[in-house]
Amino acid sequence: MQVARGGPLHLTYCTNIHAADGWTAVFENLRRYAPALKRRFSPDAPFGIGLRLSARDARELLDGQLDTFKTWLDREGLYVALINGFPYGAFHGTPVKADVYAPDWRDDARVAYTLDLIAILSRLLPGGIDGGVSTAPLSYKTWLPAGDEAAWAAVVANVVRVAAALVDAKRVHGADIHLDIEPEPDCTIENTDETIAFFRDRLLPIGAPMLARTLGIDEGSARAYLLDRIRVCFDCCHFAVEFEDPIAALDRLTSAGLKIGRIQLSSALRVPLDSDPTRTQGAVNRLRPFADATYLHQVVARRDDALEHFPDLGEAIASCHGHCGSEWRIHFHVPLFTREYDGFTSTQDDVRTVLAAAKASRFTRHLEIETYTWDVLPGGLKIDLLESIGREYDWVLSVLR
Repeated sequence: MQVARGGPLHLTYCTNIHAADGWTAVFENLRRYAPALKRRFSPDAPFGIGLRLSARDARELLDGQLDTFKTWLDREGLYVALINGFPYGAFHGTPVKADVYAPDWRDDARVAYTLDLIAILSRLLPGGIDGGVSTAPLSYKTWLPAGDEAAWAAVVANVVRVAAALVDAKRVHGADIHLDIEPEPDCTIENTDETIAFFRDRLLPIGAPMLARTLGIDEGSARAYLLDRIRVCFDCCHFAVEFEDPIAALDRLTSAGLKIGRIQLSSALRVPLDSDPTRTQGAVNRLRPFADATYLHQVVARRDDALEHFPDLGEAIASCHGHCGSEWRIHFHVPLFTREYDGFTSTQDDVRTVLAAAKASRFTRHLEIETYTWDVLPGGLKIDLLESIGREYDWVLSVLR
C-alpha cells in the first residue's frame, strides 16, 4: 500500500512468514491473511503483498494457475510488486541452515527459478510501479573461494542472463522489474565493501561486455542496464549484524552508482555484555532458546575494536568462556514492534533511522516487513500470527507518520 505523500512509497510484508508446501497451500495462506490485513490497514486503496514462492510454488503457479490468481488479486484489491526469490526450497518446518543459499548463482537451477519468478511478476505487476525479485547473496562464503575465477565467471554469466531477461521484460511486457541481491552475514557478499566490490570488480567489467553481445548494444548502454536492472536488497537486520551504520552504508552504496531495489524492515537481536564472567554467562545461557535447529543465526561479536564472526548461535555460545566481547549482534529476525526480548534488546533504532531516510530521500520505492521467525521464537514471545503481522504494520506506520 502507498504510505507517504510526495511520491510513491509502498509498504508490504513478505509472506515467507507463512509455512506452506506447494502453491495450493501458499494461496490458502494468502486468502486467509491478506484480505483481513487490507480491511484493517488499507480499506479504500490497493494493498500490496510481498509474495514468497519456492521453485516448486512458482512452477505450479505458472502451470495454469496464474490467471486465476491474478483475477483473485484484482477482485480483492490486492497487488504484487515484490517477490522473495531467495530460498529455493522449503523454508519452514525442516532444518534450513546453509541450504537456504543452495542452489547458488553458479547453478542453472537458480537461474531457471529466478526466470520463473520474473515471468510471474511480469504478469502481476501493476502499471506505473517498479517491481523486484530478491535473491541470495550469490553464494555462501565457504562455497565460493575468492580466487576461484571459473566459479566467479559462472556467477557473473548467470546474473547477466537474468539481466537480459529483465531488459526483455521491460521491452516486451512493459514490466519494470529488477533483481535485488541481498547481502547477508557470512555470505559471498555480506557487507557494503563486498557488495560494491562485486559490482565494481566483477559484474560491470566482466558482465557489461557479455550483456552488450547478448543484446547487440554498446558496452556503455549495457553497463547502464546492469546498474538499473541489478539492485541491492537492503535488509536492516543483516547490515546491523555487521555493525554497519545504516545511513553510511546506504550513502556508500548509492554513491557507487548502485540502486536500492527494496528495504527489508527487520531487527536483529542485540546482546550487550560486560566484563563480569557470571553476568556474561547468565546472558549467554538465556540465549540458548534462540538457537533453533531450523535457521542459521550468524553472530558477530565486538571485542574491543575487532569483530569476530560465528557461523551460528550455537557455536558462539559454545565458544564463550568468561569474557565474550562487549556486544553480540545475532541474525535472528525479531519482531519490529518491541525492542525488549527476555532481557535482551534489538536493533530497532536502525530500522527507525532507515525509515526516516527512505521517507525523506526516496532512494527506493519499496519497504517490506520481513519478520519470518515467529514459529521459532521462544514460547513466551509468541502471539497470534495475524495480530503479530498487524502489530508490525502498526509500528512501521507510526514511525512513518
